[in-house]
Amino acid sequence: MDQEKVGGIIKTLRKDRGMTQLELALCLNVTDRAVSKWERGLGCPDISLLTRLSEIFSVDIGSIIDGDMEENDKRSGNMKKTKFYVCPICGNIITASENTNVSCCGRKLEGLEEKKNVDEEIKIERVDGTELYISSSHPMTKDDYISFFSYVTSDSLLLKKLYPEWSVEIRFPWLGHGKIMWYSEKEGLKYKLI
Repeated sequence: MDQEKVGGIIKTLRKDRGMTQLELALCLNVTDRAVSKWERGLGCPDISLLTRLSEIFSVDIGSIIDGDMEENDKRSGNMKKTKFYVCPICGNIITASENTNVSCCGRKLEGLEEKKNVDEEIKIERVDGTELYISSSHPMTKDDYISFFSYVTSDSLLLKKLYPEWSVEIRFPWLGHGKIMWYSEKEGLKYKLI
């Protein structure tokens, strides 16, 4: 940990919240001298205080330890560029319209790499011009199953969660051209343009 960077981020976050050093010290049950010492880069908060600092400032602990608040550029956020993140521990599915820092179950997650589908495992049919019907012969066992399907267009994202031993028969309303995406732990994230 770089003491000066950590101190700098604590000072910035404290001022952003409109807090004095004494007010922050009272929230942490430390002295205002300790807060002053941190902010001057002459020491760092005890590890036991990091969770509380994170809660007070509404930032993740990693940002405090790194002494840096990485902010994304504000963009239009085309939904076709959506990144998918899947927690390997609990299976949470997280999406973001741009690259971002994502963590779950105490682990930093990397965005899934999209692979274009080259086999005919997934069948997509347009029904009556109003729906997409998706089916698959993929085995849906506990060891290998498709955990979600997503229909992504430039301004919309629809997601359906699946579970082991379910049959793969999904319907989405027709929203226009885009991508159908699906994820299995063994094969990763695949897509097919429609």
